Amino acid sequence: MGYRVVVAGATGNVGREMLNILAEREFPVDELAVLASRRSLGTEVSFGDKTLKTQDLATFDFTGWDMALFAVGSGPTKEFAPKAAAAGCVVIDNSSLYRYDPDVPLIVPEVNADAIHGYSKKNIIANPNCSTAQMVVALKPLHDRATIKRVVVSTYQSVSGAGKEGMDELWDQTKAIYNPTSDVEPKKFTKQIAFNVIPHIDVFMEDGSTKEEWKMVAETKKIIDSSIKVTATCVRVPVFVGHSEAVNVEFEEFLDEDEARDILREAPGCMVIDKREDKGYVTPVECVGDYATFISRIRQDSTIENGLNMWVVSDNLRKGAALNAVQIAEVLGSKVLKKG
Repeated sequence: MGYRVVVAGATGNVGREMLNILAEREFPVDELAVLASRRSLGTEVSFGDKTLKTQDLATFDFTGWDMALFAVGSGPTKEFAPKAAAAGCVVIDNSSLYRYDPDVPLIVPEVNADAIHGYSKKNIIANPNCSTAQMVVALKPLHDRATIKRVVVSTYQSVSGAGKEGMDELWDQTKAIYNPTSDVEPKKFTKQIAFNVIPHIDVFMEDGSTKEEWKMVAETKKIIDSSIKVTATCVRVPVFVGHSEAVNVEFEEFLDEDEARDILREAPGCMVIDKREDKGYVTPVECVGDYATFISRIRQDSTIENGLNMWVVSDNLRKGAALNAVQIAEVLGSKVLKKG
């Protein structure tokens, strides 16, 4: 016996990836409803070898459905997620709306799957920010061994994190640079993204950090350990898909780089590709379409007593969004609903 599953936002980048991954992982779906806004009503989307037409999110009745994967942004989520939850459908939300709500678990299944039992307070589970998700997959097994004190992270985030408009803007600006008669003025981003990097993701906050940087701090604390200190600089780069992170970690105890490498090789969700030679590391191009969080460039930091550096890369549309949501659905099914 399988589940009655809803995917809300099925026509967007993340929604389509959710459908692909549900099919790829053979999630036990008895019935599937795909929802979109009225302007996309009737649009066809693929699920395995099936083609489905989208229904209207605004009028959909969630009664009798087991779980709904939301990929519609904070605005529509605020309106429709409580309605789905009140109808008895467990919401797995990809927006930032519920991530910091103490009554909503924030889940990365490789890291804190047991926290899922807290879903019953609101019938909602939150999916973390894309940049946080891949980082905590790499950090948690090391924290279990040597206890992390502080993390300094610089991100190199692809334009797909800003949605279809971000990807289109990089494509259009890149073409325009080779055609001087074309307009390259930024619309989605604050500055030109083609052949450039922008140290600005989301809005600025009072302390000078951006909201994206704040998210990484708050979410790492909620998912792993509230005592970990985190400082982040988040940068948008001209890459279509795949987020990269340079992560510096300070531990309570000494952790040798070879032991760290061995720990990460055995850790769920991690793939260590770390050879000290040309091409002995992973870049965003190679991670696209993969489930894993790739870890390279593991080495001691000689400037502090118990420090390591590493390079962490993942497909942000997958582990950073759609894959993590489907993994949450799998945990929900196996630990709580127990139908499949």
